[in-house]
Amino acid sequence: MRHRPEALLVMRRDTFGVQFGHLQLDRLRSLARLGDPVWSEDLDEPSTRARLAEAEVLLTSWGCPPLTAERLDAAPRLRAVLHCAGSLRPLASEALWQRGLLVTSAAEANARPVAEYTLAAIILAGKKAHVLAAQSRVRPADWSAVQHREDLSNYRRVVGIVGYSRIGRRVVDLLRTLDTAEILVTDPYADPAEVAAAGARLVGLDELLRRVEILSLHLPALPATRHAIGARELGLLPDGATVINTARGSVVDTDALERECAAGRLDAILDVTDPEPLPPGSRLAALPNVMLTPHIAGSLGTETRRMADHALDELERHLDGRPPLDAVTHEALAVRA
Repeated sequence: MRHRPEALLVMRRDTFGVQFGHLQLDRLRSLARLGDPVWSEDLDEPSTRARLAEAEVLLTSWGCPPLTAERLDAAPRLRAVLHCAGSLRPLASEALWQRGLLVTSAAEANARPVAEYTLAAIILAGKKAHVLAAQSRVRPADWSAVQHREDLSNYRRVVGIVGYSRIGRRVVDLLRTLDTAEILVTDPYADPAEVAAAGARLVGLDELLRRVEILSLHLPALPATRHAIGARELGLLPDGATVINTARGSVVDTDALERECAAGRLDAILDVTDPEPLPPGSRLAALPNVMLTPHIAGSLGTETRRMADHALDELERHLDGRPPLDAVTHEALAVRA
């Protein structure tokens, strides 16, 4: 008979309420034993500490406090931390890796809505829909003027993907639904054969920037990636190119992008910014050729249950002695979100 470990969910109240519906909780109860409280966002509260002392598995998500050495010492039976969200950075500590625990992430499940959003942004960029929408509010009678423009097209566009991450890979796959001329990828860690098999071509960053009409960014926020797309890189893009950022705001130099968009040379679709949100009175936010959305590309609402399901898949595999789907190591965290 399969062992049912003691499990504790650690996340914000609102996250727990959205991520774990009755289907997820029923499945969790079939796999593990849940005490009282089932959920907590405070690992230092006395009743939670009592549960932590018995916990063999933590299911964590947004709002989980850092798993410090002192908190981990209060969980001597702990064997696995299964994260029901993407990045582990807010909760990971050196002590987490020293304990030799199984640590997994639901980043793969979160990649799907981000890639879907990015594809939609690429399609809108091809038609300059975000720019025309702003213009149409000011000049609603001028619609006929756009009908003969050759640049409003998704046919044979050159699209550039910076970062062949799990999201970048999904975007390349989704782009196969479009009749793009070429998909260019740049990533120092990518395998050229793997990229080619996906229908794209691996090139250097400068070559990619000089050729693409739509640039989509999929880099993690790391010290090495801060302002990876700065004034020099933006200057290499052709006139009329669109910059799409669904990754992290810090990978783009905001001031440099503002200058290019204000001049009308580049357009942008930004789901993330640096800072986030942009300050009141931001010139970038007011530009008609810049579309801003409030960090909505990733999993929201019931989409987050896909990540809870992923964590429950990891739990079931762990209990069956099967390898994890998406284990995270200390070394891997250095190059991923």
